[in-house]
Amino acid sequence: MSKYVSTPDSIDALWDAIRAGLSLLEPPPKLTVSEWADRYAYLSAESSAQPGKWITATAEYQRGLMDAGSDPAIERIVAMWGAQLGKTACLLNINWYYTAHDPSPMLIVQPTLEAAEDFSKERIAPAIRDTPALSMLFRPSRSRDSNNTLLKKEFPGGGLALAGANSPAGLASRSRRIVEGDEVDKWEASAGAEGDPGKLMEARTVTFWNKKIIYTSTPSIKGASRIEREFLKSDQRRFFVRCPHCDEEQALEWGNLKWPSPKPDNDVTEHRPEECYYVCAANGCEILEGDKPEMVRHGVWRATAKSIDGKTAGFHLNALYSPWISWPDLIRKWLDAQGNPHELQTFVNASLAETWELQGDRVEADVFRDRVHRYKAPAPAGVLVITAGVDVQKDRLEASAVGWGVGEESWAIDHRIFQGDPSRPDVWAELDEWLQSEWEHESGVMLRVRCTLVDSGGHHTKQVYWFTKSREHRRVYACKGRGGNHPLLGRPTKQGDAQALLYMVGVDSAKELFYARLKIEKEGAGYCHFPDDARVFDEEFFAQLTAEQQLTITRNGSPERIWRKRRDRNEALDLRVYAMAALERIKPNFPLIASKMQRKAERVKAEPENEPIILGTSPEPQKARTQRRPSRPTGWINAWKG
Repeated sequence: MSKYVSTPDSIDALWDAIRAGLSLLEPPPKLTVSEWADRYAYLSAESSAQPGKWITATAEYQRGLMDAGSDPAIERIVAMWGAQLGKTACLLNINWYYTAHDPSPMLIVQPTLEAAEDFSKERIAPAIRDTPALSMLFRPSRSRDSNNTLLKKEFPGGGLALAGANSPAGLASRSRRIVEGDEVDKWEASAGAEGDPGKLMEARTVTFWNKKIIYTSTPSIKGASRIEREFLKSDQRRFFVRCPHCDEEQALEWGNLKWPSPKPDNDVTEHRPEECYYVCAANGCEILEGDKPEMVRHGVWRATAKSIDGKTAGFHLNALYSPWISWPDLIRKWLDAQGNPHELQTFVNASLAETWELQGDRVEADVFRDRVHRYKAPAPAGVLVITAGVDVQKDRLEASAVGWGVGEESWAIDHRIFQGDPSRPDVWAELDEWLQSEWEHESGVMLRVRCTLVDSGGHHTKQVYWFTKSREHRRVYACKGRGGNHPLLGRPTKQGDAQALLYMVGVDSAKELFYARLKIEKEGAGYCHFPDDARVFDEEFFAQLTAEQQLTITRNGSPERIWRKRRDRNEALDLRVYAMAALERIKPNFPLIASKMQRKAERVKAEPENEPIILGTSPEPQKARTQRRPSRPTGWINAWKG
């Protein structure tokens, strides 16, 4: 007799095991991207203030963008969204859908190769780690594993590659079914000599009948914005919500957000964002911030145009819909940006998801007529910090000192030309003496230059490095300008035999900001002042400040904003740019400096016979330890080291 006895329970257990095994052979249930995300996706602490299980309903507008990624009728997706609205998370959920649910070869293109590596470390790796449905598909990252690196991750049935729009090699990878261009308005117009990176990216999809081409970005300059250009080819969907009072549908627009504010016809003395309301476009109903969550929860995406190919879905979204930023906070951002064209552009691009339209492509020299006035002291009352820029020519050095106050209101302080051969030390000695000058403030306090940037991109690069290296303790640094869509000041690197710190300056961004500030007509934040001193600030100086204009050209089939000279000499403009970048380097706390200056000014008034009190004195070098001093080498290097 067998020692194994079948029972009803054991038979049921056997059938359960068989059914479980057979279920592994069944195809996965057909899901949309949002359904897959709600079932499987997780947010990581590195990228979300609310880590944990993904819930699409947290921001219902995300559903339409994600589900376009699994809609077979849609081939191209364009998302022109504001910042911090969840577009990158939506992009990743589309990726993960085509990793776990419908395995496919994919490519994500970031603005630069460095950005692609950061994206891999900060967004891709944590998502794989924290999402069980993904971690089981990817091997742990190892340096020797060619199938799982920062820029290449393979999984059963497909793979994910990352590239920079500035890297032709990354864009020339093998065929990909899903290609995604992220933050495309930060892309260069051309990937090296290979042409438009968007066209190179799309070329990877030509062999797939079921391809997906996705573009996402906050917009930038009107006429040069890649994402706006793609969006205008789409069906231009907007998120419509119903008024809680009259039930009429409408897309939320900034112009309909109102709040009590000072006007000639009322007695309001200050802005009161906390009392804001949204005016219903249909019937003028007053919609409150508290109504927003329910409105967004029941909102729908509606096309407002026909796409040029019938297969492109476009999504436009501004921050008025965001569950993470309130209407009063948006208003405060807008108020803080007033008087600062650069910050106002950031608000329009990043919060309203609209392109910024430049008010003019060039500035004429007569714009300075009303900005020139006689200062009561070499450094007027509003000046709190002085920075300087130095330009190196083959037969001279030129330098400008600029004073800065609250809101980056500026005052031209001094401009000098040091004639002489920059390959010889004497002209550098004159510059060094000037950089240690003191300017009397209207309060009686003496001010010095707090930070200086010296251009090393032209003549005498080696001499610049040796000069700045020995003066870095005084915040004197080498710099080099670069055009294109770059921040005002980049990270420093060490250069040359001197190992001097070199800062890259985004000259296009700086010129755009400076020219925008020259259009500010009211004194205050961003306004530019110039002294009535024709011996130093003459017609030639002002002509140089306005020597360039911004143009939109077509390069490789795409519009591109460039700066072009209208006259040969533009040193004054370059010097202003370097002084602006020097201010960015030190990021002064203006309220704190103002408080210190007031105390020092009171001391000056109380003790007029004492030595002058100097604010902004460069930090003293640390005292060296007592040690045997080696014999000092001779030669040309030491002449610049000082």
